[in-house]
Amino acid sequence: MTSTDTHTEPAPEAVAGLHHPDTRRAFRTVHRFVLAYLGLSVLTLVAAFALRDHPSVVTPAVWVRGTIVVLGAAVTLLFTVRAGRGSRGAFRRLRIIATVMLAAIVTIVVLPGVFPVWMKVEQGLCGLALLGVAVLVNGRHLRTLFARL
Repeated sequence: MTSTDTHTEPAPEAVAGLHHPDTRRAFRTVHRFVLAYLGLSVLTLVAAFALRDHPSVVTPAVWVRGTIVVLGAAVTLLFTVRAGRGSRGAFRRLRIIATVMLAAIVTIVVLPGVFPVWMKVEQGLCGLALLGVAVLVNGRHLRTLFARL
C-alpha cells in the first residue's frame, strides 16, 4: 500500500456478512422493489405514448416526469446491484436516491393540478416500492454491515 492509498481492505467478517442469509434476503427484497419501481415507470411511459393524442391526460409534465423516473429507476437498479456486491459507495448512493426520489414522489402526489390523477396513482405505487427500499437500506442490519466494509 502506498502512502497515497487511503483504502483499506474490509475485515473478513464484514465481507462474510455480505453472504449472510439476512443480507441476501434483504438485497433480494430491495432488488424486487426496485424492479417493481422500474417496471411501473416504464409502463407509465408506454401508457403516455398510447394516450399521446389526449393532451388532457398526457401533459408535457407527464413526459418530463415519466422520463426522469425511468432514468432514476434504472440508476437505482444499478446502485442496488453494485451494493449487493459490496460497494459501499453504491450503498450510500442507493440510500440517498431512494430517499430523494421518495420525497419527490410525495411532493408530486400532494401538488394539486400539476399531474393527472392516473400519474399520481402510478407515482404513489412507485413511492410504496421506494418506501420499501428506503426502510430496508436504512435498517440496522445493512447500515451496520456497510459501516464495517
